[in-house]
Amino acid sequence: MKNNTNIQYRQVADFNMPNLILPPEEANIRLGKWGMLHKDYLLKHKKVLFATLLTEGKLYQHCAEVENQAREMFDTLVKQMKISEGITEQIKSENQVEWVQRMGNLEARAREFVCNELIYK
Repeated sequence: MKNNTNIQYRQVADFNMPNLILPPEEANIRLGKWGMLHKDYLLKHKKVLFATLLTEGKLYQHCAEVENQAREMFDTLVKQMKISEGITEQIKSENQVEWVQRMGNLEARAREFVCNELIYK
């Protein structure tokens, strides 16, 4: 079945369902951790925005952009925090346990910041 907006539909029980197919460039986008977190957040908490981006064929492109921004922000934060907190390779070579603990704490804080500033918005 077809209507005047060039959207094709299929009959499912008593309903006409649109045949939504991602454009080829959308289908090739692979999301990483940050992009998947953002996509999941949109699906659960920003349903209208999620549906709009999905039907416009822009969901994966949007999430990929958030992915790139988040990765860049996370890497920058970790580098800056390592410097400001004095976490060096010397500490790593002298006391690996302390270095792992401090880096784990630092990365957890950076992840939380990135999530609050980019992913959950």
